[in-house]
Amino acid sequence: MKTTAHLNRQSLLLLAVNGLIVLAGALSGTFLNVYLWKSKQDYAMIGWFTVAQQVAVGLTFWLGGKWVKEYNKMNALRAGIVLSGLFYLFVLWAGPHAVRWIWPLGLLLGIAMGLFWLSFNVVYFEVTDRANRDLFNGWVGLLGSVTGIVGPWFSGLLITWLKGDRGYRVVFTISLAIYGLCVVLSFFLKKRKNGSGYHWMEPIAQLRSKGNPWRLMAPGLIAQGVREGVFAFLIGLLVFVATKQESKLGQFTLITSAISLLTYWLAGKWFKPRFRSAGMLVGALLLWIVIVPLLWKTGYGTLLVFGIGTSVFMPLYILPMISSGFDLMGTSDETVEKRVELVVLRELSLMAGRLLGTFIFIAVLMVSKTPLTITVLMLVLGASPIASWIFVRKLLKAEKSAVTNK
Repeated sequence: MKTTAHLNRQSLLLLAVNGLIVLAGALSGTFLNVYLWKSKQDYAMIGWFTVAQQVAVGLTFWLGGKWVKEYNKMNALRAGIVLSGLFYLFVLWAGPHAVRWIWPLGLLLGIAMGLFWLSFNVVYFEVTDRANRDLFNGWVGLLGSVTGIVGPWFSGLLITWLKGDRGYRVVFTISLAIYGLCVVLSFFLKKRKNGSGYHWMEPIAQLRSKGNPWRLMAPGLIAQGVREGVFAFLIGLLVFVATKQESKLGQFTLITSAISLLTYWLAGKWFKPRFRSAGMLVGALLLWIVIVPLLWKTGYGTLLVFGIGTSVFMPLYILPMISSGFDLMGTSDETVEKRVELVVLRELSLMAGRLLGTFIFIAVLMVSKTPLTITVLMLVLGASPIASWIFVRKLLKAEKSAVTNK
């Protein structure tokens, strides 16, 4: 495995596939929840749609791990892309009646996401190493920001211009075409070597082992998922509810993604492993502080302040979490051999956190649905990145010592 800090052809190709997948998601995914919301104004319904996705993602990671490790992981990646396209075909077919199929649609999208991201994460680990992993992650964030600028802005304008259901159908069709292009591009990725037998209970074995670093990383990932599970769908909905305009949501995403473009580029260039612990703590605290203005008013202006703050501080928090988790998979020949099972453990931990956050969200809304309740709930769930740092700080400190002693 190369130890250079540069990205080779395969890693660049993997970045291209990732960029297109994220673009398709930015075009349609940003407005998917809004599309469902316009048919039925129910936060809990969107929450259950998210629960269906996360359950399917977690089970797909665990069950699909055998396919990815022992057979052709590239076929699993392509299957995830194809099923993503199939999901949008069903949405196009169902139209406004898609709200009647929340669970089947959520499960289908979750299976598609699970297959793709399981394969992607394993291949990502194989084409990068400790030396260039932060660089790769920086580029992933950079591409995500670029597509986040172009995709939602374009979709928002298109939906507003075409008006009503027609605009959504055009946007979903464009995403369908992009998924088709991704399938073609994936054939240029080299077939990866198969591993040995898949160990179904390895995630549990890792957590039962005393002194195992995953006993710290797993709860850190759960805490990360608590915020992600709710904020991923709630913020876009709040912007639309506050403005009643898809174009405003596109504008919001354009501004926040443009700022992310700069911050991820800077992080990829300057954020070194020895800064991970301090940077993650600062990022986690500031991600929580930028929620406070929403206590005053949940309007477009305060949501934009929150979005800009999140774009600025997210790289400080998320890059150490991603890189440190994958670094644990390369600490020895044994962990490299178990990389598929460890990727599964990572995703199951995130899934547990996302489900926990979403269940809390749904339970609270069953009691009260006032804007203040939602904001206070965001403040509570938004503190979870601080818990992530508390759990993984010892791992980050050990990494800093290892880098310093070299």
